[in-house]
Amino acid sequence: MMMMTQVETTVHYDNGYEDEYMMQEDEWDRDMLLDPAWEQQQRKTFTAWCNSHLRKAGTQIENIEEDFRNGLKLMLLLEVISGERLPKPDRGKMRFHKIANVNKALDFITSKGVKLVSIGAEEIVDGNVKMTLGMIWTIILRFAIQDISVEETSAKEGLLLWCQRKTAPYRNVNVQNFHVSWKDGLAFCALIHRHRPDLLDYSKLNKDDPLGNLNLAFDIAEKHLDIPKMLDAEDIINTPKPDERAIMTYVSCFYHAFAGAEQAETAANRICKVLGVNQENEKLMEEYERLASELLEWIRRTTPWLENRTPEKTMAEMQRKLEDFRDYRRQHKPPKVQEKCQLEINFNTLQTKLRISNRPAFMPSEGKMVSDIASAWQGLEQAEKGYEEWLLTEIRRLERLDHLAEKFRLCFDLTYSLSGKEAFLSQKDYETATLIEIRALLRKHEAFESDLAAHQDRVEQIAAIAQELNELDYHDVAAVNQRCQSICDMWDKLGTLTQKRRESLERTEKLLETIDQLFLEFSKRSAPFNNWMEGAMEDLQDMFIVHTIEEVQSLIAAHDQFKATLPEADAERQAILGIQNEVQKISQSYGIKANIINPYSTITTEELLNKWEKVKKLVPQRDGALQEEMARQHAHERLRRQFAAQANLIGPWIQTRMEEIGRCSLEIGGALEDQMTQLKQCEHVIVAYKPNIDKLEGDHQLIQESLVFDNKHTNYTMEHIRVGWELLLTTIARTINEIETQILTRDAKGISQQQMNEFRSSFTHFDRVHSICRNFRQCLITVWIMQPTNKKNGAMDTDDFRACLISMGYDLGEAEFARIMMLVDPNNTGIVSFQSFIDFMTRETADTDTAEQVVASFRILAADKPYILVDELRRELPPEQAEYCIMRMPLYTGHGAPPGALDYTAFSTALYGESDL
Repeated sequence: MMMMTQVETTVHYDNGYEDEYMMQEDEWDRDMLLDPAWEQQQRKTFTAWCNSHLRKAGTQIENIEEDFRNGLKLMLLLEVISGERLPKPDRGKMRFHKIANVNKALDFITSKGVKLVSIGAEEIVDGNVKMTLGMIWTIILRFAIQDISVEETSAKEGLLLWCQRKTAPYRNVNVQNFHVSWKDGLAFCALIHRHRPDLLDYSKLNKDDPLGNLNLAFDIAEKHLDIPKMLDAEDIINTPKPDERAIMTYVSCFYHAFAGAEQAETAANRICKVLGVNQENEKLMEEYERLASELLEWIRRTTPWLENRTPEKTMAEMQRKLEDFRDYRRQHKPPKVQEKCQLEINFNTLQTKLRISNRPAFMPSEGKMVSDIASAWQGLEQAEKGYEEWLLTEIRRLERLDHLAEKFRLCFDLTYSLSGKEAFLSQKDYETATLIEIRALLRKHEAFESDLAAHQDRVEQIAAIAQELNELDYHDVAAVNQRCQSICDMWDKLGTLTQKRRESLERTEKLLETIDQLFLEFSKRSAPFNNWMEGAMEDLQDMFIVHTIEEVQSLIAAHDQFKATLPEADAERQAILGIQNEVQKISQSYGIKANIINPYSTITTEELLNKWEKVKKLVPQRDGALQEEMARQHAHERLRRQFAAQANLIGPWIQTRMEEIGRCSLEIGGALEDQMTQLKQCEHVIVAYKPNIDKLEGDHQLIQESLVFDNKHTNYTMEHIRVGWELLLTTIARTINEIETQILTRDAKGISQQQMNEFRSSFTHFDRVHSICRNFRQCLITVWIMQPTNKKNGAMDTDDFRACLISMGYDLGEAEFARIMMLVDPNNTGIVSFQSFIDFMTRETADTDTAEQVVASFRILAADKPYILVDELRRELPPEQAEYCIMRMPLYTGHGAPPGALDYTAFSTALYGESDL
């Protein structure tokens, strides 16, 4: 008992900390130390542990208390486990030589911060087994257990915590100590399965078979993990409390065996994370390229169509063009507006992810930059601008042409009837006529000239209409010109013939007799009345184009004035007919038998009667046409008011939503997630409002189809609403993306919400342009109507940024400020965006991966080789990441590498170099 007390040891460190592991925990433990079972377990375990290191020097021990007596193998053991050289040993075989060597070993142990108590060289030289085991336990503690560290615990507690963490998921395993917790063997099996599940099937183990479990674990450890068998299963099972030192020594071998595997696992995880980020970014780049190509191709196809201003010849064809344009604005363009906005959002998100992961910025293919797409889109909208106005102008022109063509036809038909007078003017009846007949012919010719002069205005009107049709590029202008020319030729010919006939009649004027005054009066009164009726018929059949109720009311008033003159005209008609009745009365009274024909006029009473009946028939028809037009204009007015009522609601609604988005984006105190929630709710409200826009589009289509071109009830046009709606959709999407980018940056950089608020507060305080634009109503009008480009909105210039940094405590010299500006403004634009500001504030403290870290991780997987093999990649990495590396890693070109070796250094550097896309 006294002897055992003397060999109790305690390890002291230089800092005065006393490691109690060298002491037993209670009196029962002290008694158990004398148990031969404990001694046997320690002897076997410590011997195996020493041999696991001595074999590296080509030797081993058989008897632990005998083989260390001369101190030579003890010194060799310390050199192997420490990697340091000890003083040269004494080679003599005398006792003092052995004591000197053992003292050298003990001095080395002391130099490592361990103070040995009650262990002397003489006891070791004399083969004292208790002292020898105590010394070896001291060495094991110092070199195998002391440096173990797990979650801020070290040595024994660290090793115990490591075991608990690794075995926690396994059933029937509860590691609380280094003795009875290991008796059933399941804890050993769990440690093996956790790191090498391929070596055993834990689900098939039985807690009631401790012998089988222990032997299985010990055999696998020796065969596959290079851990020598340090314990006997029977000794552990048959001992009420297995020796803690033996178990702890054996378990520490498992820790050191798996430490390298865990290091490799950590390295593999880091590599997988880096490769995963790279693969995801490449997919985003490819998706951007595809979407950009499709959008640019659509713009390329659409722009020439909008630039084509070739007019069609008919109203129907131009109406089809207008309908095609409406389909484009309502169906084809809106999805492309969303695609363009989403493309910009994807580009910004990708650049943020690349920046966060220390990757270079994404450079799209030539011609597919965001600026290229914006330029192409601007060209599209430039082509689109004025296209609808051109279509409507062309439709008005064609409508005017159709009206003029119809009016030309009516005038032509009325005037061309004079062509039958050529025969009358060309006849030679005066050659055989009597004097009375000659004089009658002269009077008749005078009446004809009067009638011809009455048609002069109509001929001039025909020429004027033809001229206007030529100027408006009427599609059948050739036929119009041909008809106009025929009228002019006929008129010239009639003039010539009229002049010739007058000259002939005047030459024989002395042969004329007095003409019946009644016929003459009939002729003089019937001709103007006939012309009045023809003019009235022409006016009553005249086509009209009006666009307002007031214009129709003006036509109705004029028509009412015309109807007021009908009683007077009817009195004149009856008077003229009375002249003809007087002629017949005289003829009957004087018994004139000859066929009495008025020699002074070609107008007959039957003709006058027919025309008068036609005038009376046309009057109610004109009434009906004007009333129909009045109803149509009232319908147009309802369409105007219906459109205006909706537009006057939608316009301010869009403006209000823009103000809400602006206020939300300016909030600083709240969490980004709260702002995101508000923006998402606002987006939901905006999307739900879309049917109102569609209904307004339908009202606008009805107005256009009705050829209504103005609306005094509203200042909003459909184009204003369309532009405002598209701006609203783009603004909400971009604002949401900005908040998402800030959240992504905050989480990736490890920024707290309070820090983010402080950053935003500092940034906003010095963002002078941002504060100038607080009046959202004025901003909305400016953006909506004028659409300027203000690149400073939401950014700081150089002076603002310097003042912001100084206010945050930076001591800025010119060189330091220049360095910072190179980081936040690499393109030297003189502008610092909020995203650049956040990146700067977090860059130097962020925990991001680097090329050097990835190289170090690959070096661990490659076992410190400068190259790595295909089999090693496939063994250490998941299949997808392994194949990704194999396809992209260049071959290693250094010396001494086997065929197929890969250069992981060049590959890791390339991950952080220029992008191929």
